Amino acid sequence: MKKATFAAGCFWGVEELFRSLKGVTDARVGYAGGDTEKATYEEVCSGKTGHAEAVEVTYNPEVVSYDDLLKVFWENHDPTTPNRQGPDHGTQYRSVIFFHDEEQKKRAEESKKSMAESGKFSSPIITEIVPAEIFYEAEEYHQQYFAKQGGGTCHT
Repeated sequence: MKKATFAAGCFWGVEELFRSLKGVTDARVGYAGGDTEKATYEEVCSGKTGHAEAVEVTYNPEVVSYDDLLKVFWENHDPTTPNRQGPDHGTQYRSVIFFHDEEQKKRAEESKKSMAESGKFSSPIITEIVPAEIFYEAEEYHQQYFAKQGGGTCHT
C-alpha cells in the first residue's frame, strides 16, 4: 500500500471521490501544510494555522496508479482559483498536492505541466506541489461525513 495526499477544497467531497475508486483502501480527512500542531477544525477555518483541508489516501498501486489519482484530483476542482473552491474561501481551501516521495513529486509536476498545456483552463494553475509532512487527522465527525449523513454532495 502507498499513500497520497491532496487538498482540493472541502475535504468531505474530496474524500468521497477518492474513497469511491477501486484500489483505494482508505481515505481520511485532515489538515496538512500548516504550522499548528493538532489543529482543530475551528482553528483551521480561522485561516491562522496555515493548514489546508486535505485527504490522505491509502491505495494499492497494483490496482490504481498515482497517475489515476492525479487525474481525479485535476478533474474535480478548479486549480486556478487561489484559496477558493466554489463558495468556500480561505487558505484552508487551496489546491495542493503533497508528495510522499521523489517519484510522486515528479509525476505531480509532470501532470501539472500537462494540465497547464492542455488549454482546459483559461487562467494559470496555482496548485502547490509540496512535501507531505505531518497529516493531522480531522475530528471523527468529519470522517466519511456524507456516508454518515446518508448521502450528499458538495462542490468540487
